[in-house]
Amino acid sequence: MKFPAIGLVLAALATLPATVSAETVTPPGSMSVATFLAKVEALKAKGLMAAFSSDVSLLKGEVTGSAQAFRRQLKAEAATGKPSACPPERAALNSDELIAHMQSYPVAARPRIPVSAAVGDLFRKRFPCPAR
Repeated sequence: MKFPAIGLVLAALATLPATVSAETVTPPGSMSVATFLAKVEALKAKGLMAAFSSDVSLLKGEVTGSAQAFRRQLKAEAATGKPSACPPERAALNSDELIAHMQSYPVAARPRIPVSAAVGDLFRKRFPCPAR
């Protein structure tokens, strides 16, 4: 991983629990991809000092909450027999992959795309369901 401090921020992606933790207070998706990427760039500029930034918890919570919400959505979709993604129980995504995915959105669209949508898009891309 190129950015160890960013890796700390997104370490929650290594194991995406199916339940919501008590720490998830605000609904996921309240942050745009543009804001998320701007905060990531600011953390990169801080180097190792980024680990002490309050943005670390903010970004980690945004990604974790978004992943948990997507897991809940997948459970509801699975009940209808049409899940939009088929990730393993413990899906691993690294920070470089997530950041690259967010950077793939057109710059003009990033302010309108919530992190929760980007996480869902990445899951659908990375873990497609087998054809039936």
